[in-house]
Amino acid sequence: MNHPDIDIERITRQLEDAKEALIDQSYQSKESRATVMLDQQSVGRLSRMDALQGQAMAMAEEDRRQLAIRWINTALARIVREEYGECIECGEWIAAKRLEWDPAVLKCIDCAE
Repeated sequence: MNHPDIDIERITRQLEDAKEALIDQSYQSKESRATVMLDQQSVGRLSRMDALQGQAMAMAEEDRRQLAIRWINTALARIVREEYGECIECGEWIAAKRLEWDPAVLKCIDCAE
């Protein structure tokens, strides 16, 4: 049974909207993660370093987005299995306020510490 104090339809929409936004951000930032190709004759060393640093930051942000998408997929799967809101460690209900703050959370506050 999913958490009795949570509007599952609202949480599902919220999770799906967040996932869609992350996928959209990933698509929009695809170019900034592409291989850096610079003509060494026309671009200085600092400009090349700057471009490589920008690419590395974009790739790290993409990694964070992909991790968030995995967390969302896990929460959506728990809703389907009717396990949403149950702590994966102790089996007790996660506080409704905690789930509203982060719908993808898997542990109650006691087990998360």
